[in-house]
Amino acid sequence: MKYLKIAIIKKVVLGTLICLFVISCKHTEKKYHNVMEKIEGESVNYKEPSESPFMINAEIKTVLVEEDETAFLIPERKSQITSYNCVECHTEPLSVLKQKQADKKAAHWDIKLNHANSETMNCATCHTSNDMGNLHSLTSSTIDFNYSYKLCSQCHQKEFKDWKGGAHGKQLGGWSTPRLSNTCVNCHNPHTPQFEKRWPVRFNTEKVKERQ
Repeated sequence: MKYLKIAIIKKVVLGTLICLFVISCKHTEKKYHNVMEKIEGESVNYKEPSESPFMINAEIKTVLVEEDETAFLIPERKSQITSYNCVECHTEPLSVLKQKQADKKAAHWDIKLNHANSETMNCATCHTSNDMGNLHSLTSSTIDFNYSYKLCSQCHQKEFKDWKGGAHGKQLGGWSTPRLSNTCVNCHNPHTPQFEKRWPVRFNTEKVKERQ
């Protein structure tokens, strides 16, 4: 009988503790159990910002990017290329134009490709000799200059996925809908994409001495 009473008391105490735990869990300030619950909970009353990228960057011409289930805007490219439309100058094959460069304006014969080694890439990897108004993919699919990121994504898949998701590159106008993002060529020179090494804003003379 004694052991039966002890067992009953234990059950009562255990039940009470469980009830107190459940009640305290639901009524504490930490009402979310994980990050996803918090995001979903806090998003219920979310209101879109009153300003859109159109208002913040009204002077920027844009084109729409649609990749898988992601859609956003990027700056229009062709109007920013001072020598576009290419066929205005490229009226003859490159070999002929180079021979005649003495009496023609030399636009970009001095461009040096510093992107990959010559066995991997040359001018013809991206540019089409008989269609200079467009780019082309590794499988010879036509790519509009406005969507040159499609070229970059062929080799730089990791960066492309980050950029598509908004983790790589600069956002113009925040995250308000519709999203407006810089594209690859807004930050990288397509012929020399690697950024030059620079000193920090705060120049440290002691570090210079150490390096010497």
